[in-house]
Amino acid sequence: MKRRRLAGVVVLVALVAAAIFAYRLAGDGTPVPARVTQSAPAEASANVLRFPAGSPQLAYIRAEAAEAKPEPLVEALPGRIAYDENRTARVTAPVAGRVTTVVVQLGESVSKGQTLALIDSPDFTQALADSERAQLDLRQKRHVFDREKLLFEGEVAPRKEYESAQTDLEEAEVEVSRTRKRLEELGQGSPGGQGQFVLRAPVAGVITERSMTPGTQVGPGADPPLFVISDPTQLRVIVDVPEQQIAALRVGQDIAVEVDAYPHSAFTAKVVSVGDVLDPVTRRVQVRCSIHNPERQLKPEMYARVTPIATGQPPRVRVPNAAVVVVGVKNFVFVETGPGTFERRLVVPSSQGREFTFLKEGLQAGERVVVSGALLLNSELQGN
Repeated sequence: MKRRRLAGVVVLVALVAAAIFAYRLAGDGTPVPARVTQSAPAEASANVLRFPAGSPQLAYIRAEAAEAKPEPLVEALPGRIAYDENRTARVTAPVAGRVTTVVVQLGESVSKGQTLALIDSPDFTQALADSERAQLDLRQKRHVFDREKLLFEGEVAPRKEYESAQTDLEEAEVEVSRTRKRLEELGQGSPGGQGQFVLRAPVAGVITERSMTPGTQVGPGADPPLFVISDPTQLRVIVDVPEQQIAALRVGQDIAVEVDAYPHSAFTAKVVSVGDVLDPVTRRVQVRCSIHNPERQLKPEMYARVTPIATGQPPRVRVPNAAVVVVGVKNFVFVETGPGTFERRLVVPSSQGREFTFLKEGLQAGERVVVSGALLLNSELQGN
């Protein structure tokens, strides 16, 4: 009895399974698969790929216009922007004292000789007193000399007194000259600021640094300087060049300068000096370059990437290394010729660095080249 019941259950289960299978059959008897997401297929012909709009592959592809750039002689070298020392003055106080007034502000343009600050200085007060005393003594000695000369010429005074007065006058003139030169060394052609020391600008330029406020105690040789005055439209680029690459640089050589602040811009500088001494520790030679900065975009102490440029040669098309696909011994790039359409094109590299490849032929400036996803396109082309 139990065996009959078990057989009936098995038959019932088999009938239910058969019913479900029959329900899932399509009209033509083909099982209906679960829904899956398929990528839009690419159409390939020769070296051209075409993707319909909305293809998921397009989300991984990025194209940019190729640019023509001067080809570098060597890889980019680390450098920094610095002041042009020929156009820069670091101003310190030649006398000890206390600042009473600061006349100029940071970033202000000043002319040569313009007042920067006023300083109370005992040393300067003493120099002024010595100058005034010497002038008073000179006037007295000149008066005595004129009198003795008159008496000597009238044969009333002896020659000895006349010569003595002449010697005293010459000594007084020497003392006046000494005290005047002392004031000139201090930058004071004449007293000013009601007896205070007047700190003046030695050159024309812009106040790029200021390290003083009213009440600051100053003195000769103070560090840092009280003011730095420079011409920010003309700067220097300092590069420490490895000895293996020093032959690529010479005086008058053009170099390309790039900074992080302007990632899509390159500035042109010119080598003005190549060091004659190799640093025994770093094995590098210091090279100084002059760079024109009319818009004052570059700032001293910026880090820079410096690339020597091959002069006398036309610019070459530059693409990122990721844009170049190597197949065997040949190099290709993918050019976007239309929306969703990409052409694989044979190119001839000229040189390759850490980031970019310069091309001799195969690509024109302005053409849109795939800079991200070139390997994906190459796989699609080979798969089709």
